[in-house]
Amino acid sequence: MIRVIPGPDNGRYPHGNSLLVQGTSETILIDPSLTIAADPPDGVDRVLISHCHEDHLAGLFHYPLSRVHVHRGDHLGLLSLDGLMTIYGLPPAIDTAWRRDVVEKYFYAPRADALVFDDGDGFEVGGATVRAIHLPGHTRGHSGFLIEPDGVMFLADVDLTGFGPYYGDAWSSIDDFERSIQRCREIDAGTFVTFHHKGTVHGRAELLALLDAYEAVIVRREQAMLRFLSEPRTLDEMVAHRFVYRPHVTLLFADAVERRSAELHLERFVQRGLVTQLDAGLYAVSPTS
Repeated sequence: MIRVIPGPDNGRYPHGNSLLVQGTSETILIDPSLTIAADPPDGVDRVLISHCHEDHLAGLFHYPLSRVHVHRGDHLGLLSLDGLMTIYGLPPAIDTAWRRDVVEKYFYAPRADALVFDDGDGFEVGGATVRAIHLPGHTRGHSGFLIEPDGVMFLADVDLTGFGPYYGDAWSSIDDFERSIQRCREIDAGTFVTFHHKGTVHGRAELLALLDAYEAVIVRREQAMLRFLSEPRTLDEMVAHRFVYRPHVTLLFADAVERRSAELHLERFVQRGLVTQLDAGLYAVSPTS
């Protein structure tokens, strides 16, 4: 049996949609959300973590005796709070406050016993296999899970939202995210579940349309950035302008995400010859682009 355990408002952040897979031999819980923290299901033998972010770990404290698995790329984030903070890469000015939030609001507790998986590894539950699909970009270890033979794919934070791909951490990569979106297009499944917002998507046609719209957000961000850089600008000016979050958003980490995202885009622009780095920390569209 496969059961989506939805968070409020289709798993709108900071909530999320967890997945419970019950077979004849064991039960697996994928991404214990804040909903799981409030009302945990019993009889969980294993917990699979798609990646190490606070909202995907919130209910893990309920399962001290269950085996816990995460992709080796994000293993550090389960071993210690310092490891988790390394994944975020937040500036010192907000690091202390975010550490406190992660522990007090998301109930983070390290799991030194956490085991690693790699792309393609399978977990048998009796009558079904939960197979790890590495989808990096959001984090280095970010993974989805394909339940075979049911044809259900848990996409984790390839969440198909209008907000678009999130790549605002120290361990994020736009290029990897784009490759992961392409891999999602190739997955042989009929039902898709996202951790945030969309919840359950039925059919490949709907998935492909949503993936196209989701990836197009990257293109729109880059177009907006290039228009902004039609005259010389600093990285600080790009952060203040807001290309990821809307101006009214007051999340603790919003400016840090804007900065990291802008840095990644600027790196791509410079590599492609679209933008030139000038003196005094200024960037501008290249004259030949």
